[in-house]
Amino acid sequence: MEDNSKYTRLALAWILGWTIFRLVYSAAFLLSPDETNYWQWGRHLAWGYHDQAPLLGWAIRLSTEIFGVNEFAVRLPSVLSMGVASAYLVLLAGRYFSGRVAVAAALLTQGVLEFNVGGLLATCDGLQAMAWAGATWHGARACEDHEWKQWLSTGFWFGFGLLSKFTMVIFGPGLLIYMIFSKEHRGRLASIKPYAGVVFGLLMFAPVLYWNAAHGWNSARHVAYIGGAGESFTLHFKYFGDLMGSQAALLSPLVFILALWAWIRVIKRNYNRRKWIIPLLFWTSFPMFAGFTLLSFHTRIYGNWPGAAYLGACLLAAAFFSNAKPRLWKWTLGISYAFTILVLVQVVFPILPLSPDLDRPATELGGWDEIGEKAAAMQAEMPDPDNTFLFGFRYQEASELAFYVPGRPETVSINKWKRPNVYDYWWKDEDLMGMDAVGVSRHDNEVKKLRKVFESVSAPVPLELYRKRPFKAEPELVRTVYLYKAYGFKGGLRWEPPKGSKDIRTSS
Repeated sequence: MEDNSKYTRLALAWILGWTIFRLVYSAAFLLSPDETNYWQWGRHLAWGYHDQAPLLGWAIRLSTEIFGVNEFAVRLPSVLSMGVASAYLVLLAGRYFSGRVAVAAALLTQGVLEFNVGGLLATCDGLQAMAWAGATWHGARACEDHEWKQWLSTGFWFGFGLLSKFTMVIFGPGLLIYMIFSKEHRGRLASIKPYAGVVFGLLMFAPVLYWNAAHGWNSARHVAYIGGAGESFTLHFKYFGDLMGSQAALLSPLVFILALWAWIRVIKRNYNRRKWIIPLLFWTSFPMFAGFTLLSFHTRIYGNWPGAAYLGACLLAAAFFSNAKPRLWKWTLGISYAFTILVLVQVVFPILPLSPDLDRPATELGGWDEIGEKAAAMQAEMPDPDNTFLFGFRYQEASELAFYVPGRPETVSINKWKRPNVYDYWWKDEDLMGMDAVGVSRHDNEVKKLRKVFESVSAPVPLELYRKRPFKAEPELVRTVYLYKAYGFKGGLRWEPPKGSKDIRTSS
């Protein structure tokens, strides 16, 4: 008889090894703009934020209080969260399939690029993955054992997930649908225990609802807007191909194919019917993917949005194919690891001969420390440096300045020409009236705009950013940013929708 515990230990050891690697690697490159924005959340603690659920900001604040303000500490919550999510998948595989499937699941999840990105970058995806996997494990145990502790644990992870990312709401109906159609577990719905778990999770989320109600439901309106609610209703294929391509890239083509194949097998009922865990995994994974796929026929869907769906899908793929299709499985793992390792190497040691325009990490991550130093130097040249604020034209530049300018000052995002964001809650025009400023932009034609909100503006100062390439003697120009000196702020921080606009983001 197979020794499940031995294989489970091997699987957990593999996950631990990759988690340790990510802990070390997380300090090897600069923060992305979104990461610095979430770090800013942690500096301005609140029950809610404009763009998303608040937990990541809280977690980053806790981490940086303990380990200091640095790239490692900002990313630590995501690194640990993906490790916990992977461990939960191993527990599911070991209990409901076999130890060998647990090893297969560990091998697969640690090689998938999307899970490595979610387990490295300080975004909401890592925390949500941990919550999703935890809710799946405890939800399965609750269905099996019907114990109070399991139902409340499921509710805890559901609430934790809602605090991490709003799309966690999809998990609850998925588990409910499974139970309705499950002969083994339908009767559990006659008990108060599942509903107590739901109430527990919703109570955890209640402060976020209160914050939103107090702020005009801004988060809800923002999420609705990026989900296409502000567009006229049309159906088209414009974004469907983009979504499918992004999934194949983030998962690797073979992993994506196996995930789809696994779901199709369940839909066709081509599985061992005695394994009730299989439909449970289906209903707690496929609805997320299906929902965003349908939405892609109306609006653009970002590649990471369906990410949590692939936790259950990868476990199903490991159960269905690791033993039945060994050759395909080996190719899947090999290509997945090769692609992921290549990307991770490219970020810190750009060996691929990609132009900067095609190398997103180079243009998005590189040079912010240099920009911060230059902005600080220009601020020191202003007539009254102590009354000169730093700004960006978007929250991305403003947040990077906040992190990489020496001393980490508070910074400002001038949202007048872009969109509302979290900086609207931190600054008002009257806080800055009459002050001078130094700002950063990707463009050299911002003087006309800035003269609408400042008395006078100097010509932009270009800053060329280079990177060193292996096997090349000369540094390579990656991009040029432009810094502006502006004098006498007149007001105009807030976003102004076009006249007559019915934009859903506009407060009623």
